[in-house]
Order: sequence, then C-alpha cells, then structure tokens
Amino acid sequence: MKSPVRVRFAPSPTGFFHIGSARTALFNWLYARHTGGKFILRIEDTDKERNSAEFLQVILDSMRWLGMDWDEGPEVGGDFGPYFQSQRTELYRAKLKELVDKGKAYEKDGAWWLRLEGARSMVFDDHLKKEIEKVSAAPMVLQDLVRGRVERAEDRDFVIFRSNGEPVFHFVNVVDDIEMKITHVIRGEDHLSNTSKHLEIFKAFGVTPPEYAHIPLILKTDGPGKMSKRDRGALIEEYQQRHYLPAAVRNYLCLLGWTPTDGREVLPIEDIISQFELSAIHQSNARFDERKMAHINTQTLRALPADELNALAKPILSAAHLIDESLSSQRLAEVLAIVQEKIISLEHLPEFVGFFFTNSFKKDENALANLTKKGGDPRARIQELLPHLESCAWTEGGLESAFNAAASAHQRKPTDFFAPARFATSGQGGGPHLLGVLRVLGRDTTLARLKSFIA
Repeated sequence: MKSPVRVRFAPSPTGFFHIGSARTALFNWLYARHTGGKFILRIEDTDKERNSAEFLQVILDSMRWLGMDWDEGPEVGGDFGPYFQSQRTELYRAKLKELVDKGKAYEKDGAWWLRLEGARSMVFDDHLKKEIEKVSAAPMVLQDLVRGRVERAEDRDFVIFRSNGEPVFHFVNVVDDIEMKITHVIRGEDHLSNTSKHLEIFKAFGVTPPEYAHIPLILKTDGPGKMSKRDRGALIEEYQQRHYLPAAVRNYLCLLGWTPTDGREVLPIEDIISQFELSAIHQSNARFDERKMAHINTQTLRALPADELNALAKPILSAAHLIDESLSSQRLAEVLAIVQEKIISLEHLPEFVGFFFTNSFKKDENALANLTKKGGDPRARIQELLPHLESCAWTEGGLESAFNAAASAHQRKPTDFFAPARFATSGQGGGPHLLGVLRVLGRDTTLARLKSFIA
C-alpha cells in the first residue's frame, strides 16, 4: 500500500514572495488537496545574513492571501518539527555522524565530503587548476513525473558540511525530506541539476528517495530568460496592492504550466483541485502574460456574488474619499449592481464609479472630442433631450420613453442622445447601460448635471 502523499514547500525568507515561488507552492498544495495528502511548509532560514522576520511574514501572509493553508509548519505545528532549518542543527550533525560512521563521508580541508561509489582516478581539472579525484560511476536514473527519464551523474565527491561547520543546502534538503517523510518533491526545473547530488545523499543513507516532479520555468513577458524579482508583475505583493482578487491570481498561476482537462481557463478552485494531476503538467516553459491574468481577474470580478463585491469595494472607495460611513449599504449595492458587468478591476474602481458619489468627477477629454466629432454639438442634443427627461417617470422604462420621444420630436435616433447624456452625467465615453446609470444617479442629480453641462 502506498504511503499517503506528503509534499513540502521550502522557501527562504530572504526577499518578497516571487510569483515563481507562489506557483511552486500552489502546485504542491493542489497535489496534496487532490490526493487527500499533507502539505508541509518548512522554512530554509540558514542564511543568517539575509533572513528576516519581515520576509517570513510576507511569505506566510501571501500564502494565506492566495488561499493556501498548510497542514504542518510555522504557526501550525506538526509531528515532524521543528519546521525551521535553523532549529534543526543538532539533527544535521547527528545525520553527518551517521554517514561518517558508515564510511560514506570524510573530512578534507576542514570540510566534510560525501564519498561517492565507483572507480576513482586522478585528473587535472582546468577550472580548479589542480588534480582532483574523479569518480567513474553509473549515472543516477530519475523517472521524473514531469520530465520523464532523466540521467544525471556526479563525477566527484562533493561537500555536505562546510569548513565553518554549516551544512550545505543539498544535505539539509535531503535530511529534512527523509525526516519529514516527504513522498513527492514538486519544484522548479532549475533544481533538476541538483537532483543527482540529492539522489547520492539518499543512497548514502540507504533511503528510497521521494518521487520528483520538476515543473517548467516561468519566462518573462518579453524576451528570453526566467522571470526575475525585478520584472514587472513578479511579486505577489504587487497584486495585493493593486486589489487583484486572490482567487484570480491563484487561478492564473495554475495555468502557468498546466491546463485543465475541460479546457476552461476561469474555474473555481474546487474544480482545479479535482482535475489537478502531475502527469498533466507541461514540459515546456510557461510565458508570463499579465494581460491574461488581468483578463481572468476581470472575469472573476464580474462573477462575484454581490455581497462579496460590496465588502471588497467599500474600503477601496472609502480610501479614495468617495464614500463614508453615512452611505447606506443599500445605496452602495445599487451602484455596484449597475456597474459590475463592466468593471475591469478593483484597482480602477474609484475612477469608474466616482461620478455616482461626487460632482467633481474627472472628465475624459478624448471622449468629449469624439463626441463633438461624431455627433455635432452635444449641448444641443442635451437641450433637445432635457424637457422629455424632466417630465418622465424615473424608471428605466420611463427613461427609455423620454429618449424615444426626443428622437421623434427632432427626427433623430434615440441613440443620438446616449453619448452626450452619458458624458454630461459621468464624464465618460462608455460604461454600463445608460438608462440604469441615470436611474441610479437619480432625477435631481441627473437633471442638475445636464443643465450644468449646457451652461
């Protein structure tokens, strides 16, 4: 019987949370949830000079923002802790002694080296400018769950403990995977070159290694190369600050190297979990496309339940000084219900709906220029429309009748009045259905703005 799936995400708290790290964490989390396994968060904090409590908190907060909970790790605990490598020093020393006692490790130049098995010979290394002992051994064969068959060979012993007494990444990585009973290692393709070292360490301990799945790299939007922390859109913090929906960011990250079996791009996390298989992860690298992420964010936003949208919008509009506590929830809900089908993002929500709450809204000069160019004098159109609006019932049906009456009286089409009325009341050249906008604006506000526009 197979062991229950145990996967891990092991970030270093040395910087902000990169989108590549988030995708790696997400694929591990998805596989754990898909299989009913455990998702372990362990912190590789042995770099004392670069680690910081601030960056650790960024990682924890960002993962929670994306909806990734962990079954074991910081602030949660578990049976295989501690979950900080800096607190596992004694374990690493004990495991080193185990290898030394088995003749698998030896000391040289103050450091501890892993002894590889195989025929040995001395060769001159042009890079090191000295003779080294080369090991001729059969390559390690890895049946990667994404890459397929991979052969890698180490041709010389390598350091597992530095001369300053600190263990190297490869050693602690393997020791922790053994001790935490990790069954699957899902990580970026850039770690594939490390795998032969890791397999040699597992072999030295006499332990069957976990299954590996090396996922494709995320390439920058334009040009070659892996996406770095300096590239626009590379940090999860950016999307938090820009009021992206975490569900949309998470949804897009899933698509960077994986495709849902049903072909949909925007889908709930429950459906993603049910469809997620390691065998469906792509081998080719994924190109980051912020426009596609923005599209998914827009689609997700427009499908939000009204109460969720209201809760998200209120603090954003308050921060923009458009509303305060005196605004009723009913009024806010009424405005958002009219605009939701046209919302692009919460980041730009204040500019999009500000005209509902203030008379000093920004006017789109390009829209005015187009209006004059295509429809003649917009003030003349408003003067023709105004008497019909002043006498109509303030419902969408009543407003429609007023536009039809103005068109009939002046031998025009009803739509000839739409763009002037929209600009006069909102300062915009487009937006939600105009009759709904005017209804929600109200009779007094609408008429006052039309008269102001004429004046």
